[in-house]
Amino acid sequence: MAEKLDMTSKNWLNENTQFIAERFPNCVTETEDGLKVDFELLQQELSGDVVSGSKERYRLEWPGKRQAMVNANLPTTKTLRPVREDSVDFDNTENLYIEGDNLEVLKILQESYLGKIKMIYIDPPYNTGNDFVYKDNFTQDSDEYKEDSGQTDEYNRRLVSNPDTSGRYHSDWLSMMYPRLKLARNLLTDDGVIFISIGEDEVHNLRKLCDEIFGESAFQTEVTWQKRYTRSNNTVEFTTVVESILVYSKTAEFEVNLLPRTGEADERYTNPDDDSRGPWKGASFLNPATPSQRPNLCYPITNPFTGEVTLPSSNAWRRSKEEYERLEREDLLYWGKNRQAKVPVVKRFLSEARGLTPTNFWDHNYAGNTDEGTKELEALFGMKVFDFPKPSLLLRRVLEHSVGIDSLVLDFFSGTGGLAQAVSDFNSENSAQIKFIMVQIPESTISMREVYDAGFQTISAIGKQRLRLIAQRIGGTEETLDLGFKVYRVDESNMEDVYYQPQTLDQGKMDMFASNIKGDRTSEDLLTQVLLDWGLPLTLKTEKTTIEGKEVFKVAGDSLYACFDEGLDEAFAKTVAAEKPLRLVVKDSAFASDTAKVNVQQLLKQLSPYTELRVI
Repeated sequence: MAEKLDMTSKNWLNENTQFIAERFPNCVTETEDGLKVDFELLQQELSGDVVSGSKERYRLEWPGKRQAMVNANLPTTKTLRPVREDSVDFDNTENLYIEGDNLEVLKILQESYLGKIKMIYIDPPYNTGNDFVYKDNFTQDSDEYKEDSGQTDEYNRRLVSNPDTSGRYHSDWLSMMYPRLKLARNLLTDDGVIFISIGEDEVHNLRKLCDEIFGESAFQTEVTWQKRYTRSNNTVEFTTVVESILVYSKTAEFEVNLLPRTGEADERYTNPDDDSRGPWKGASFLNPATPSQRPNLCYPITNPFTGEVTLPSSNAWRRSKEEYERLEREDLLYWGKNRQAKVPVVKRFLSEARGLTPTNFWDHNYAGNTDEGTKELEALFGMKVFDFPKPSLLLRRVLEHSVGIDSLVLDFFSGTGGLAQAVSDFNSENSAQIKFIMVQIPESTISMREVYDAGFQTISAIGKQRLRLIAQRIGGTEETLDLGFKVYRVDESNMEDVYYQPQTLDQGKMDMFASNIKGDRTSEDLLTQVLLDWGLPLTLKTEKTTIEGKEVFKVAGDSLYACFDEGLDEAFAKTVAAEKPLRLVVKDSAFASDTAKVNVQQLLKQLSPYTELRVI
């Protein structure tokens, strides 16, 4: 049937509201008249300052929420610096391990990994009264930031305690989670999904928070995981044996992966009438709704063997009349062993059966338990290095339910790197090519003295060593797998402060800034920041070569050429132009003279007009 013309002009109000809903789901609310934009919240999203307001609405509110919204929107000048000595197969791997404050990292990754992450799993602090939260303060100067972020502190502290006696107990935790989840959503693919492990103390608040950030319609399920299978009589009241995993999608495009069929499920299919199409299972023809509720599904049906006509009584039919007639023509109705039934069942053949839908209860046999997580990590290290890590089997289930064979996954509360281990094991057993990004602040292990004295002075040190041990365990039999990882560390920008705030420079000190690049930065440091600023992945294949005596990085073939040497001249420009790269990046101070700078620009325009030249 042809679709009717609407015969009205485009409803731009609805179009624009839908656009805002996709970009800012927390700024759109449901009313009797449909979706409406909350302009007060939208104003806050588009402001770098806290906007006051008092409009009442149904929402999750807490002291500090508007500052948390500001923190999510504020840019960062921080960058990532490569740490080759901690990496494994740095030049070839497509896996990343990043040390630093995850809020800074999420901001840094916004360009290069926008809409590229298929699945995010996080296991954030549960806010039990004994946890730590991140101290997010973007008004500090550089020295204060270094001290707070752990760059100058002996124990690398960036976290602060959040006791349940604090008047801002829930508020501080929510203010920490809000900007991180908001930025994480941007990184997901349109069919992407996030899994968040959480305990009973904050699951109610986290769900409201995710409803606001992702939209209520993005809620997929709340998985109950049986983390323990024995009771503890040390508890005063109830023994907690489960915890939750909240699952939210980026958009309606997400589809959960079905599970392989089991013998038990297939046994439900039989073939009582010897149908040549094989075993089948009957589906009810009755609708849960009554005839008065679904009058359009009420019509007479006739048993072709007895001629008896039946009308709906307490239940309407489940199928339309047209669909019933099709099922009858294709011999897909079964009228009972003796063919005497008044109402048939619909045949569904095993040969056409799809995989099994996952449930939202994962018992310890299916997804492991905390004891298993502790034991597998202890077996790997030969000592106890962490209390109650998530078992890799749990994270395998998360992968199985959400990703394809070549997806990119992220964990920005990565702890000891359990998700990375699950990825490596999954790839090994399924010939898959899933890649990971792990993010972990270098939180001190000083409270775990034995672990600290064994050389693992931070949680991130444990995580990196775990990945090395997993690579050693798998590597001998799986030479084609990517078992390496590039390590990067969050640091201040490679650029001097005057690069960002030239108006603050004393003119009498101009000679101090002959170069706007900090003196301790390497060419690889600069290349990393260029890739991030240009929105290119950090795992692109890079070749180091020499052109006219200058060191040049060739990224992804001719996608990007980067040279950070001094004294560039016309000969360099001609050679580069002959290779016609899409982009060329050099230092602003790299030209032999002002004349050479002009000549190089003109030569590139003439010889390679499609090469985009940038300077830093």
